[in-house]
Amino acid sequence: MSESSNLSAVPSANPSAPASGDAAAGKSNAATETSTASSAPAPASAAAGIPDDLRAASFERQRRLRQEPRFPGGPAIDPAGSHHERRIRSFQPRRSRVTPGQEDALLRLWPKWGLDIDGQRVLDLPALFNGLPAVLEIGFGMGEATAHMAADDPGTGILAVDVHTPGQGNLLGLADRNGLSNIRVANGDAIILLREMLKPDSLDGLRVYFPDPWPKKRHHKRRLIQPEFLDLVAQRLKPGAVIHCATDWEPYAEQMLEVLTAHPLFENTQADGYAPRPAFRPLTRFERQGLDKGHVVHDLLFARR
Repeated sequence: MSESSNLSAVPSANPSAPASGDAAAGKSNAATETSTASSAPAPASAAAGIPDDLRAASFERQRRLRQEPRFPGGPAIDPAGSHHERRIRSFQPRRSRVTPGQEDALLRLWPKWGLDIDGQRVLDLPALFNGLPAVLEIGFGMGEATAHMAADDPGTGILAVDVHTPGQGNLLGLADRNGLSNIRVANGDAIILLREMLKPDSLDGLRVYFPDPWPKKRHHKRRLIQPEFLDLVAQRLKPGAVIHCATDWEPYAEQMLEVLTAHPLFENTQADGYAPRPAFRPLTRFERQGLDKGHVVHDLLFARR
């Protein structure tokens, strides 16, 4: 399993059309009742003695609470809102508990180092990172590896994207405690970031470490590394910039190698397929656990032609 929530999505061929899964869900939600009024059971609200108007008002209050930000001034719940199309997504947001330290980091540091992926503006990466070259990291989990790489390479800016709120807070806290000014944390869908908010030839690299492998065959369409995704990435990477992927799921590694090798705008930096783990990619706790279980970790480094 991946240690990150992998916050990107595979673009559809027709951006304005909903994904087939979404369409199917819509049909299911649109199912109509067939029972007659005379045979239908009494409404739960009536049975409980709660007037329908009070019950509806309660539901509306709960709905508004779910939509309100948990951390005012911090990451939004759905930053892109309804501005962009629905499609099959390759990530599953995780709703785990935010610790007091993570909450403090979100409240203090989000206005300084955080940004929501709303699809409504184009980022100026040189301005964002004070002139440093910038790499994009998709899915950083709790952020320990990201902070390690930022500390080892202060001359490179890391735009780290995830949808996991505790991880966002944790990475901001690590950056603050270690004086790492070359990290920016982005909240939302990385596809919208790539397509709507980044300029062509603006990235000096892309890192995708341990994305969700979606092991079931019917879910393979949700995997991030697909030809359509590489088409988009190729437009945003500078010539010579490297896309670096790592996974401990053998079938996914094989798919990554296949689609990257087949893409005309990427060239393998290795003559024989997979690359040894580069020294700059830290060996994380999650990776050590996988190695202890006998997992084989594969790194792939492909350069933009």
